[in-house]
Amino acid sequence: MSIQSLGVGSGLDLESLVTQLLSAERKPKQDRLDAKDASFDAEISSIGKLKSKMKDFLDSVDELRSDTALRGREPTIQNPSESVEPFTAEAANSAVEGSYKIAISQLASGSRIETAKAVDGGFASSTSTVLSSGSGSLTFKIPSTTNTFSINVTAGMTLQQLSSKINASANNFGVTSSIIDTGTADGGARLVFSSSITGAGKDLVVVNNNNLAELDRVSTTDSTETATYLSPKVSAQNAKASIDGIDVESSTNEFKNTIANVSFTASEVSELEGDGVTFKKSTLKIGFDTEGIDKKIRDFVDNFNALNKEMTALTKYGLSELEDDGALAGDFMIRGIQQGLSSIVGSAVSGSSLGTIFQLGLEFNDDGDLEISANDKYGFGSGEDRLKSALEDNFDEIAKLFTDEDQGIGKRLYEYLKEYTSYSGLLSSRERSVKDQKDLLADEREQFELRMSSYEQILRDKYLGLDQTVAKLNQTGSALIAMLGN
Repeated sequence: MSIQSLGVGSGLDLESLVTQLLSAERKPKQDRLDAKDASFDAEISSIGKLKSKMKDFLDSVDELRSDTALRGREPTIQNPSESVEPFTAEAANSAVEGSYKIAISQLASGSRIETAKAVDGGFASSTSTVLSSGSGSLTFKIPSTTNTFSINVTAGMTLQQLSSKINASANNFGVTSSIIDTGTADGGARLVFSSSITGAGKDLVVVNNNNLAELDRVSTTDSTETATYLSPKVSAQNAKASIDGIDVESSTNEFKNTIANVSFTASEVSELEGDGVTFKKSTLKIGFDTEGIDKKIRDFVDNFNALNKEMTALTKYGLSELEDDGALAGDFMIRGIQQGLSSIVGSAVSGSSLGTIFQLGLEFNDDGDLEISANDKYGFGSGEDRLKSALEDNFDEIAKLFTDEDQGIGKRLYEYLKEYTSYSGLLSSRERSVKDQKDLLADEREQFELRMSSYEQILRDKYLGLDQTVAKLNQTGSALIAMLGN
């Protein structure tokens, strides 16, 4: 587009005139586009905030819609002293409430094999002593299990090389090889095999597959498994405990379902009584996870209120000229969501003896928020009292209140919220629709700018002709004045 400086020839302020005409033409349309753009931005931002609050509330609801999550059992352990914690425990939701006296008398361990002293036919050095002048192999295994792997022994291999090869084996099931240098000529270097496979009868066996005499020094038996060479210095053993005076054992340190639907894992031996023989007992109690459920309920209340406040702020009308309307003032969809949520939360559940959230200690206040009141408003006890009573006396009924297949508040809320928060949900679809409108508005702006540019060129062409005409008249007038003056 060619832009000339108007008024140069005529001396008239045509540039200012064009600018004012352009501004007069642009302003109403520009204001309309800006207002629509601001409205779209406000709606997109508001929907984003609303979806975020809904997601937080949805997470809280998700914690309450599962029967498994609400029927949790919480094991607590009281030990004789704080310095020794013999075991930890877990309980399934189906575990029965109860109290048990438990003492750990022995931890499960694997076996340990040591080679002989140098003076007894062992090894003088870990790096210079040759294991065998021939080649063969050793098999490490735990009888009656699938745990097994083999190591090839090459001619001239040293004790250190064998130890390293065992530890590096990809098939090693849990055998650790180490060397202890005694520092004495008699003791020499001692090769030690430690197995991590625990449980009585699960001693490590090292088989000299090729019956090479030199490899008998690092083996427990020959290829027929009838000979006896090295014997475990420490045999594999079970963990041992007593539960209410009944002795129990486990091949590992974990006692699974020794108490029905309860597992406990031994970590250290219990302390001894003053007689030096009797083990002190810890108390394991299996009860309801009241603290966990209490937190889930309070998180539910907090996130419901945060969502409710957000919806109220977005849809409100200002009560005076000094108070702005919400970004989505009077929005039918948002108000419908708000009413729908309140209706579900306040509904009755016939499958639970609690009936409604009121018996759980929750109630609506005048702002439509949930609260757990500290005061007795209606003669049924405060909200805190009712919540405490429900947790202590109707624990399983709380689960039914939220998870009942047909009327459960948690189940219904989750499905309701999903209609709006999922990718194909109503809020997400609305958000995409507004963004599409914003894109169309950008196209409209572009077309508007093209029209304004064309309009500016028309004005400039129009007033350029006027400028040139006036300039010629001025020149003619100046010439006539000059002629008359002569």
